[in-house]
Amino acid sequence: MAPFKVVLVLEFNWILYYVGRVVDTCKVTVRQHPLKEVDYTVSTVNIMCNFSSSECPGSPQILWFRYLALQHETLCTPNCIDTEKFKVSENNASLQINKLAVNDSAIYICGIAFSDSATHTSKKTGDGTILVKRGSEKYSTEEYTLMIVLSSLLFLYSTAIFAVLIFYKSKSKLVKQTRKEDLKGGHHKNMSGRTVCRAIVQELYKKKYAEDSHQPECLEPNDTIYQNR
Repeated sequence: MAPFKVVLVLEFNWILYYVGRVVDTCKVTVRQHPLKEVDYTVSTVNIMCNFSSSECPGSPQILWFRYLALQHETLCTPNCIDTEKFKVSENNASLQINKLAVNDSAIYICGIAFSDSATHTSKKTGDGTILVKRGSEKYSTEEYTLMIVLSSLLFLYSTAIFAVLIFYKSKSKLVKQTRKEDLKGGHHKNMSGRTVCRAIVQELYKKKYAEDSHQPECLEPNDTIYQNR
C-alpha cells in the first residue's frame, strides 16, 4: 500500500501546485483522524479535516480524494463530481457522504490549497482517514420466522432419528435376551424329559419287563441302561 500512497500524494501535490500563485511565507498544516468506524445502520457520515494556516493570502480551496483497494478517485477539487453523494462544508472543511454503503469504505484524504500562493508549504494534504462501515446481516420478520421454523423442524427430525435408534437398539437387545432364555428353557425341558424317561425304564426293569421291552427312543446313546442277566 505504501507505493500507492506515495504516488497518490505526489499526484495530489501536483494538482495542488497548479491552483495557486507565488507567495513566499504561506504555510498550511492538515490533520485528520486516522480511523472512523460506523455501524451498518448509518446512512450519512462526516469526515473531518482540521487545518491551520499562517500568512496565507485569500481563501483556501478544499479538496477531497479517495483511495480504494486498487484505485484512487478525485471526489472534490473543489467542486464535487457527485453532488448528491458528496458535499464539502466550507466552515470546517469536512466531507459529508450520503447514502453510505459498505463499498464506500476507503481512505479519504483531505487537501488544502491557497490559490494566491505557489509555495509548496501553501498546499498540503492530510494523512487520510480510514472509513469503515460494518456490514451486517439484517433479517426481516418473515426471514426470522422461516429460520425459527426450519430450526424447529431440524430439531424434531434429529429427535425422531435418535428415538428410532434407541428403539431398535433396545429391541435388538430384548430379542437377544429372549432367544437366550428360550434356548435355556428348551435345554432344561429336554433334560427333564430325559430324567423322566430314565425313571420309567428303571421302573420297568424292576418289574422284570425288560426282556420284552425295547429301549425307548427318548434315551440317547449315552443313556443306555445295562442289564444284569
